[in-house]
Amino acid sequence: MAEEPERIAAGQVLRGQFMQEREMQGFSAPLKTTGNFVLAPGSGLIWQAKEPFAVTTVMTANGVSQRNGDVQMLDLPASKAPFLAQLYDILGGALAGDPQSLEQHFDVKRSEGADGWRLVLTPKRQGAGAAMLVRQIEITGRRFVDQVVLQKDGGDRDRLTFSGQSLDRGPLDAEETKLLTRVGQR
Repeated sequence: MAEEPERIAAGQVLRGQFMQEREMQGFSAPLKTTGNFVLAPGSGLIWQAKEPFAVTTVMTANGVSQRNGDVQMLDLPASKAPFLAQLYDILGGALAGDPQSLEQHFDVKRSEGADGWRLVLTPKRQGAGAAMLVRQIEITGRRFVDQVVLQKDGGDRDRLTFSGQSLDRGPLDAEETKLLTRVGQR
């Protein structure tokens, strides 16, 4: 029997690599992005794209920030876009192995097999899915989340594949702490 995803608690830090493949209507091939991520439950998610462009996106309950090197491209507090807090809850909950946090916004169906566990999330009518135009989210994994597939209303699809994941007992390094505390402060 496969295990449930490992829960990542406050004070722990999950680090790893990702590859995002975005399939969009009108494009013959998926757009690919690769990079690293850091998830600190209760603090935030740092998403550092390396290829094709170096962009760091930071999400917390306070909002979202995006920068390219030292150039701030976006700093949006959650108070100006409430769906951002929901998006952080969804991404953070999925990666932190907390399916119960997802049940606020989605109907969750769980299954297990020889190769791991699977969650299929269908947005509730007034949940976060409506704000993100998501039709369904499928999350698969073993110890941690291995893959997330977002099916969007218009037929577009994002596939996030995670690798090289490790769980640290913390703390965040100085740069990570700085990135997370800056979000939504402008």
